[in-house]
Amino acid sequence: MDTNILLESGTNELEILEFKVADNYYGINVAKIIEILNYQHVTPVPNSHPFVEGIFMPRDTIISVINLRKCLGYPDDPDNEGLFFITNFNNLNTAFHVDQVLGIHRVSWEDINTPDSTISSEANGVATGVIKLDDHLVVILDFEKIVSKINPATALNVSEMDERPEDKNRDRSKSPIMIAEDSPLLSKLIVECLKKAGYTNLNVNANGQEAWDKLQDMKEKGTTLDDVHCIVTDIEMPKMDGHRLCKLVKDDDSLKHIPVIIFSSLINDDIRRKGESVGADAQLTKPEIGKLVDAIDELVDKYEAARKAKEF
Repeated sequence: MDTNILLESGTNELEILEFKVADNYYGINVAKIIEILNYQHVTPVPNSHPFVEGIFMPRDTIISVINLRKCLGYPDDPDNEGLFFITNFNNLNTAFHVDQVLGIHRVSWEDINTPDSTISSEANGVATGVIKLDDHLVVILDFEKIVSKINPATALNVSEMDERPEDKNRDRSKSPIMIAEDSPLLSKLIVECLKKAGYTNLNVNANGQEAWDKLQDMKEKGTTLDDVHCIVTDIEMPKMDGHRLCKLVKDDDSLKHIPVIIFSSLINDDIRRKGESVGADAQLTKPEIGKLVDAIDELVDKYEAARKAKEF
């Protein structure tokens, strides 16, 4: 699907695919989408999750189909075959069955509002943002959360940290880490995992703008190099995305030495090139929590060695 997916790096913009389910408007980041297909016959799978409509094989690859009507609590509409859009995130291809695709809109993350707890709770909410398009509101869905509810193996595995050998020669508590993650659930899991690894000095932020504002406050006080030894950021976040945050950090002479790790479900070849263009020091997909700790260790070691050598 040709969608001009690679917008100019670090502009804080994205493309939203707008679609309808049961006469309501929803959205998904185009960067997650591989292609859009007309409805195709689906083979049901016995004892599968009730939201899973079945499987089909568009190009020699078996793909599960999630029925968004069922997922969002709407009754089936047998008169509307609808469409499939196939997504890729967390290294997994998944198709979603929707009623109608309306079009693609180029928008700024600044225009996307974070839903409050009455709309999206940590446990049950599936909305990551709300944006006004023309005369109506579009709810941007948390597709990673939808998939993880159906298949928990796709989510962060906190227990993985219990299996890591203890590193008695490293005191991670002395290295302050800044986190930018808009999902309350993922933020909680990331914090839990890093604390299990020993990174207890954590500065947690709900989006890139919040993290950037704190960096500016530290910069004015002259404490940035002591207060942040590494930044871990998601890509998709209201107000400011992770690519924009990374670009701002790497374009600032007083901050550019701070390593930035992009930790996102969206990492693929195109997105990786975009991350490289804004100066990301590492890019990892979200299930790889053990690799995240390894990447932080490596980059913090380089950062602290450079400081000791007075390279900045």
